[in-house]
Amino acid sequence: MISCPDCSFENIEGSDECQQCGQSLTTLHLAEPATDVERSLLDDRVGVLDPKLPVAVTPQTPVGEVLQKLVAQSIGCVIVVENQELVGIFSERDALQKLNVDVDAFRDHPVSEYMTSDPQTLEADSKVAFAVQRMDLGSYRHVPIVDDQGRPVGIVSVRDILRYLADKMGAVDV
Repeated sequence: MISCPDCSFENIEGSDECQQCGQSLTTLHLAEPATDVERSLLDDRVGVLDPKLPVAVTPQTPVGEVLQKLVAQSIGCVIVVENQELVGIFSERDALQKLNVDVDAFRDHPVSEYMTSDPQTLEADSKVAFAVQRMDLGSYRHVPIVDDQGRPVGIVSVRDILRYLADKMGAVDV
């Protein structure tokens, strides 16, 4: 049983909210962070990762043009947007797995044929731990950041997470 911190009602272990008063119980299930790095992951928000402005293309953009953007701008992905709405993401992984070595055969095909549709996203006020979890569970290297209307406003990469962790570990006394 888990006791509600507001009304002391005893709730079933694993409940997301108190059955008596409706108070959120989600943070009560978390183990206490064992290190300063773990605490930072749970306290810091994705905004501290300084999400980059994403490079956007339309679903009709030819794959050849998208590949040129990836190389010319030294980026790992582009977001695919239609009417300011995120509809997909096309990454270097998509290029390698879906295009293989016969890029010439696919050069003029629209990126929508090879993109990952409806990618997982986060809001800027999401915890860094959620970004790590999303990348881990989905095997993603990039997670788009959206505003409260679902419009893309940034992108976080695994490199941003590594930079963050290296900074936090360097700040910890070992």
